[in-house]
Amino acid sequence: MLLLESKCGIKIELQKQGEVEALGLFAWGYNNCGQVGSGSTANQPTPRKVTNCLHTKKVVNIACGQTSSMAVLDSGEVYGWGYNGNGQLGLGNNGNQLTPVRVAALHGVCVNQIVCGYAHTLALTDEGLLYAWGANTYGQLGTGSKNNLLSPTQIMVEKERVIEIAACHSTHTSAAKTQGGHVYMWGQCRGQSVILPHLTHFSCTDDVFACFGTPAVSWRLLSVEHEDFLTVAESLKKEFDSPETADLKFRIDGKYIHVHKAVLKIRCEHFRSMFQSYWNEDMKEVIEIDQFSYPVYRAFLQYLYTDTVDLPPEDAIGLLDLATSYCENRLKRLCQHIIKRGITVENAFSLFSAAVRYDAEVTQTCPSSLTVSPLPSLL
Repeated sequence: MLLLESKCGIKIELQKQGEVEALGLFAWGYNNCGQVGSGSTANQPTPRKVTNCLHTKKVVNIACGQTSSMAVLDSGEVYGWGYNGNGQLGLGNNGNQLTPVRVAALHGVCVNQIVCGYAHTLALTDEGLLYAWGANTYGQLGTGSKNNLLSPTQIMVEKERVIEIAACHSTHTSAAKTQGGHVYMWGQCRGQSVILPHLTHFSCTDDVFACFGTPAVSWRLLSVEHEDFLTVAESLKKEFDSPETADLKFRIDGKYIHVHKAVLKIRCEHFRSMFQSYWNEDMKEVIEIDQFSYPVYRAFLQYLYTDTVDLPPEDAIGLLDLATSYCENRLKRLCQHIIKRGITVENAFSLFSAAVRYDAEVTQTCPSSLTVSPLPSLL
């Protein structure tokens, strides 16, 4: 049996039994509010599998508040149980739950990370959207007020895409990191209340809790194992946008991206041609880019290091344009896949127009719900 993840308030663990079996969720400890999920308030001295409605489901992420528990399924659904006096389960009420209950307010939203503070909860979706609910005495929900929320509410709406969120069951502090590397914090801060996300000078969310947490804590597990071996792919991924080893910078929209000429020449024919002695760019240390936006060009350069793309469909259109310009056929296919997967009623026409413009084969899998006039004639 392999332990994949462990969280405390109560003790709760995510374990895998064999490569083909579903992930099992186990909980034990103090259970005065039903936080073990056993259906009673009796304490649980030994690990017990959380069953009920989670029995046949695959749990991929877990989090614990002081007396509440949350879980995310592989489908992106969220379940909560335990104490709910501040609405931290996100169920629209403040009644305790002795067994897992689905957070219905997040229906249609795919959550891939969830964290809990002392009595509040944050959830991050696959589109980089951030939701908050529960206790808000110190502004830890980041809504601009101190009112508790019984249901999930989106925050940081005007900020760029969020890629990581952080909270700890012993604090009333929240933190988030954006795609651009900016770290924000809000909530309890050295005796003060920060009621809106505040930009910090930190580069990682761990520093927020080390410097501002009360008490100072680490919000995630620390590993004592030292792994000094990295594969070639892992090493390349680690060195992307690394000022220490880079020999070239791209400047887009006033922001810099640090790269290595050798990697670009190996991975992209466009750059192989660019960095010839008869091109002006070969002698430059900073190259200005004005044809594409910062998120799009960063995603392209990151793709050269990681061979993966992580962009919302709307930005994937711009990346598709770039891939077409640079004759990157594999990147075009990845963008087409992202656009296919992201087609909705709201964005169908704009995505379809882009697909036609860039000769992308994305129209074959338009959802049936979009077959309303005049779209059928286009498909």
